[in-house]
Amino acid sequence: MTRTRKAKSDLRRLPTEQNLPAATDLDRMSSLEMARLMNNEDATIAAAVRKALLQIARAIDVIAAGLLQGGRLIYVGAGTSGRIGALDASEIPPTFNTNPRTVQFIMAGGPRALAASTEASEDDTTLAVAEIKKRKPGKHDIVLGIASSGRTPFTIAAVEYARRRGAHTIALTCNRNSPLERASDFAIVTEVGAEVLAGSSRMKAGTAHKMVLNMISTGAMTRLGYVYGNLMVNVWTKNEKLVQRAIRILEQATGADHNSASNALEASGHRTPIAVVMLAAGVTRSQAAAALKKSKGHVRHAIAIAKT
Repeated sequence: MTRTRKAKSDLRRLPTEQNLPAATDLDRMSSLEMARLMNNEDATIAAAVRKALLQIARAIDVIAAGLLQGGRLIYVGAGTSGRIGALDASEIPPTFNTNPRTVQFIMAGGPRALAASTEASEDDTTLAVAEIKKRKPGKHDIVLGIASSGRTPFTIAAVEYARRRGAHTIALTCNRNSPLERASDFAIVTEVGAEVLAGSSRMKAGTAHKMVLNMISTGAMTRLGYVYGNLMVNVWTKNEKLVQRAIRILEQATGADHNSASNALEASGHRTPIAVVMLAAGVTRSQAAAALKKSKGHVRHAIAIAKT
């Protein structure tokens, strides 16, 4: 049997590639019947993610430790998986005011593949190595490969290269014992099973992986201290809505009234973490900034430092 035929045979055996009996007459269902079926299947996703919580927690710890040492989190994927990684990476800077280099993505086919189909590029292992090589992955970096099947050559090649260079590597898949899992230090596996639209990884598989990446990136940023309580204290203040959100966060975080919170934000140079430390510790802007620098941006630790 040729390698290509064997790969196709392997693909047919994957749980995510099976046909869902309840959906075999999808094209003859009413709109309400389709919506009900999809909703019923979507209701199973959280349970599949729940079974992977230990691995998700491990990923949060590994990523937070790497980022604390100046490393980067780099998502790698193709098709739907790549787009989900790109979405999470793009949402981190506005949510946590981080440097865009901190969380990055590598997409098979490049940025143009975010809006156009370049599915053939997912087999291009040479391009994968070239792209990850540009990032010069090292011991503090974490490369997280995303592939529902766990068999995408582009993603596997990038992860293998990163691992050889000493980076931490994590697989995110929907099928156990995959080549991507074997290429990585450990795997997060969300076994969502067959799709309503047979084989479409943009449905349950994509939703599960969006949920996992939300948990991982939010958890890691929280570990780094960019969250105070459950408040988004590193929020950007780039428009009026975000200014008002920052003021509300200051009120909730410190118990300050609206005017005091507004004045502190203004005095901080519209840097919300500095304003939080100023109000919570009763210190000046320069003292708050110094405490944050000493704590590497960890707001709760900075407050404690500023109070001593």
